[in-house]
This record gives sequence, structure tokens and C-alpha cells, in this order.
Amino acid sequence: METFDENDIQYQLAKKQVDRLRGFYGHLFAYVAVNVMIVVYNCANLKPGESYFQFKNFFTATFWGIGLLAHAVTVFIPKTNFMKKWEDKKIRELMEKQNSKED
Repeated sequence: METFDENDIQYQLAKKQVDRLRGFYGHLFAYVAVNVMIVVYNCANLKPGESYFQFKNFFTATFWGIGLLAHAVTVFIPKTNFMKKWEDKKIRELMEKQNSKED
């Protein structure tokens, strides 16, 4: 079994991506579970002859789905060069701030 140096930058980047993936999959699981419960509840409470296909029955799935899509974009779409430069700059700033506090 190969061991990894936790101080290695590539390891840290991979760990960060795994954390993002885990967060997204947790979000996706919650989305599916909650929306399945909502569908079951709504179907059980339909009036005779009432259609399920009404906006109120899709409100949560629609707007939460938009949030889930935004989360997926941040996890799965590679960062633009601008974002990478901004992150690197911010990391340097925070590290410098931390180092100045330690002095």
C-alpha cells in the first residue's frame, strides 16, 4: 500500500477534491431522499381527480435543483485560470497574515 505525505501539495489538492465530491454526493442524496418523500406525501394527499402536475408539487425540486446544479458546476467543471489565480493569491494572503500573527 502506497503512503502519501500529507504535506505534499498534490495530495492536498486531491484531498480537497475528494471532500468536494463527498459534499456534493451528500447534497445529492439529501435532494433525492427529501424529494421522494415530498412526492409520496403529495400523491397520498391528492383529491379525487386532481392532477399531480401542478407547480406547487415541483416547487422544492425545481429551486433546490437549481442549487444542486450550481453545486455540481463548482465541483465538476474545472476552474478557470482567473479563479485559480484568485485562490492562490488569497491563500498567500492568509498564510502571510498567519505568519505575521505568529511573529
